[in-house]
Amino acid sequence: MFFKSTLGAALAVTLLSSGAYAQSTASAWTDLNLRAGPGPQFEIIGVIPANGEVAVEGCLEVASWCKVTHDGMDGWASGDYLTTMVAEAPVAIYPNREAVKVGTVVYEDTEAQSTAAGGAAGAIAGALIGGPVGAVVGGIIGVGAGAAADPGPTVTTYVQENPSDIIYLDGEVVIGAGVPETVTLTEVPDSTYSYAYINGVPVIVEREGRRIVRIVR
Repeated sequence: MFFKSTLGAALAVTLLSSGAYAQSTASAWTDLNLRAGPGPQFEIIGVIPANGEVAVEGCLEVASWCKVTHDGMDGWASGDYLTTMVAEAPVAIYPNREAVKVGTVVYEDTEAQSTAAGGAAGAIAGALIGGPVGAVVGGIIGVGAGAAADPGPTVTTYVQENPSDIIYLDGEVVIGAGVPETVTLTEVPDSTYSYAYINGVPVIVEREGRRIVRIVR
């Protein structure tokens, strides 16, 4: 299930592609949201599966969001979790844009078209912790995979039936990402898990380490 943002006016888009680089390809190192716009407040329009390939039109210069096409659908994904091979090692494309020849796109806020853009603008309450930013992803993938868990249907059902207010954090929700201490988590009774609704989706969090172990879709 996808959850649509319900905050205020949307940001409209004007894309200006750099002609310096041709369109390139990348792979998602984990299940990765495909969003209607470059930010955690925008509607999730699909999910790029782990190892799923995307065509990359370009990335923003000042934020880790890239304009991509996956399985015929255009959208935006976090460039911190899109990887390509450099010297026989997978690297995240956003912090390595020059090395992997990814061009730049510009996303402009044109208020007159905001309602039609399909996203929402809202306050960012902090940032998710972790991820392969600036690092070779190979060493990070094990962390993410190791953080995955199956809380079971009872926990999942409780989270779905007891929604909390949506919190927006800079970055993207992925398995293994850490939730900062500034975010109040809600405990699931009789379990070792807590949860929160972050960036438009409910996430189940390992209580002790505050790591996301399951994204409820």
